Amino acid sequence: MNILERLDASLPLSDEERMLLDSVKALCDAQIAPAAAEHDRAGSFPWQNVEAINMLGLNAMFIPEEYGGAPLSYTCYLACVREIAKACASTGIIWATNFHAIKPLIEYGSEAQKQHFLPRIAEGALASLAITEPSAGSDALGMRTTFTEDGDEIVIHGSKTFITNGDVADQYLLFGKWAGIEDPRQSISVLMLEKGTPGLSVLGTEHKMGTRASSTASLAFENCRVPRANLIGAPGDGLRILFGSLNRSRPSVAAHALGIARAAFEDAVAYVNERRQGGRRIVEFQGVQFMLADLASELALCESWMWRIAAMVDAVETDFGIEASALKLRATDAAMRITTDAVQLLGGYGYCNDYRVERLMRDAKITQIWEGTNQVHRQLIGKSFLIK
Repeated sequence: MNILERLDASLPLSDEERMLLDSVKALCDAQIAPAAAEHDRAGSFPWQNVEAINMLGLNAMFIPEEYGGAPLSYTCYLACVREIAKACASTGIIWATNFHAIKPLIEYGSEAQKQHFLPRIAEGALASLAITEPSAGSDALGMRTTFTEDGDEIVIHGSKTFITNGDVADQYLLFGKWAGIEDPRQSISVLMLEKGTPGLSVLGTEHKMGTRASSTASLAFENCRVPRANLIGAPGDGLRILFGSLNRSRPSVAAHALGIARAAFEDAVAYVNERRQGGRRIVEFQGVQFMLADLASELALCESWMWRIAAMVDAVETDFGIEASALKLRATDAAMRITTDAVQLLGGYGYCNDYRVERLMRDAKITQIWEGTNQVHRQLIGKSFLIK
């Protein structure tokens, strides 16, 4: 086994989790990976992949048993994200967003809210996390969507943009500001919104460089009313819930990036072992071996750190925000570097869409941007060394 295979073999998964992961790999090989290029070309939403994922019951792995789930470890979840993203980055985003949007409800929601919303997710419903606005990206305090209390209802006004699953979601975890609280840090709140609610409209979807089969939508809320009971926590609890949820979704983004990187690395290794120049396989040239060594080492180090953070989550540790930022930063930068070098190793063929490294390079770019740009993560990490 090579260094990456040995790392995979050492994962602390139960027999049940390894069986599930093997089923995910088989699904990826048989269906998800072969369809990825066409979904990318057409920009078509991969409904067949979603249905196949639901047949395996993958949403159930992060839903508690009492709400119809069959919970497994966070380590297993990240391993599944990586495998699905390796096969099709768009499908990886679609499925992982269910976790990103629903985990805060599991952690902070009321019993009534969990009883109402979680069983549908366990059965395969799609979820969406709605934070970003035209004037508020990494700066969540700049959001302008408002929640106004009106008796037993909350009235929503505003808009969101760059929302993954925004046009196909059954449930939305929606962040906005509570009307009447002036301090932006104290006003951010969060509620659950269901598909078909009057006043909710999809304005359109983006035409993107990569992950083209994952829909990214703009939403509008005009006199959109939900029950007061849909508010998670109290008015003003949103920022605390947001930060808590991002600490768990950022390792998920890293797993997504490392899946893309793994695919590119494996394609490059296969190509340089087959392609010949001057009567020699390309892999026999020392310069190429040095490139492979650098890429493999970076992959192994990033994945090792990812499994370390997964172990922290599984041990119910809570103080790992900086570790999560470091992982997201390094893993996504690595994905961009590895996919770029894979294109270089394939030469002219790498630049053509007959080979998937061209698509993987496009897919990798967004991972450096979403869930906090890497510049923001560098700032967070750097600030942690300020001496008070």
